[in-house]
Amino acid sequence: MQIERLFKIIYYLLDKKSATANELAGLLGVSKRTVFRDIDTLSLSGIPIYSEKGSKGGYKLTDSFVLNKSVITEHEQNEILSALQGLSAVKTEETEQVLQKLSTFFKKSPPNWFSVDFTSWGDGGGVRDFSDIKNAIFEKHIIEFDYYNSKGEKTHRRVEPLHMWFKAHSWYINGFCLVKQGVRLFKLSRTRNFTVTDEKFMERDLLTESECHEKTDTFPDRVTLVMNIAPEMAYRAYDFYGEEDIVKNDDGSLTVTQRGEPEDNGMYGFILSFGEHAEVLEPKHIRDIINEKALLISKKYLK
Repeated sequence: MQIERLFKIIYYLLDKKSATANELAGLLGVSKRTVFRDIDTLSLSGIPIYSEKGSKGGYKLTDSFVLNKSVITEHEQNEILSALQGLSAVKTEETEQVLQKLSTFFKKSPPNWFSVDFTSWGDGGGVRDFSDIKNAIFEKHIIEFDYYNSKGEKTHRRVEPLHMWFKAHSWYINGFCLVKQGVRLFKLSRTRNFTVTDEKFMERDLLTESECHEKTDTFPDRVTLVMNIAPEMAYRAYDFYGEEDIVKNDDGSLTVTQRGEPEDNGMYGFILSFGEHAEVLEPKHIRDIINEKALLISKKYLK
């Protein structure tokens, strides 16, 4: 508790420039005598804190304190603040607090050169439950939720959470599923009725990260998809593919290659979203599946 009080005193003085003993006692919820002892401890530790008498007096830190005591360069300070600013996109209260404290400590605002927003443009849904999941991972609490797999089948899961992963525009929970008795990945957007239980779990001798990917409820078989995309949709190809995956044809169309992607309804929906402007070239079985789905769609409008 004393260490926490000492840091609070330093942060407060960096922010407010000065504070009286009464002011610090009220802030910390302790007696003035405790404040005096804490100030002595800071002084003995080499923190350049001093007191001034008078109406504008109180305890203060020397102006050069941050520069003299920091072993972090200005570039490193900017990197730390930028990283925290990016993490604040997941909207955890603790990250915001650390960002505010370090901004005060470094005497600078976070570099405002980028923004991260995981929500969709229109539906306002976006990311949720980050603080709960983070706390469950840190404190080793079992989580429960209803889960919809790629076929829309609903199951109830109890999971020992290990990591949060951001992959291919989506967030995933990686953990040991007590229902399947193995490591699984769960797409966060497919979870419902998410709760953190009071039950604790012990660390297990689990699979490596690559092996975890092979045993997952999220990713089925992986394929190499080759498509031809019309010039009208060329901009979408550049949204999703790197230059090494795109070949520009003489007629302005693009041949794109998508390697190692999971074949599921998400892939089929992605292909169909191009409408008449895309044609699957390989593999043949996906070409046949898209043809069948297109015929079923057309039948709905030909009634």
